[in-house]
Amino acid sequence: MSETDSIETASRRLALALDALAAAAERRAEAARNEEALATQVHALGDDRARLAGELDHALARSRTLEAVNREAAQRMARAIETIRGVLVNDEPDKD
Repeated sequence: MSETDSIETASRRLALALDALAAAAERRAEAARNEEALATQVHALGDDRARLAGELDHALARSRTLEAVNREAAQRMARAIETIRGVLVNDEPDKD
């Protein structure tokens, strides 16, 4: 093999190696862009989770308040029913 052939072979190998290096660099840049996009999505999901957790806490507190109000209303209605029954019993004429 002549010196010219060796130089041409080495040049081709160098060109192939440079092409491979450029392709690897592009793949790495794409991976970095994908990582950044994924990090953005993870951050958005974290924000959504925090917002939803706050809304759930608020809904649970409201539910507990409504349950307490419902119990109080039921107790008041039961007392009112008993009072009305007592009045009705006392207002009935004696059946002697």
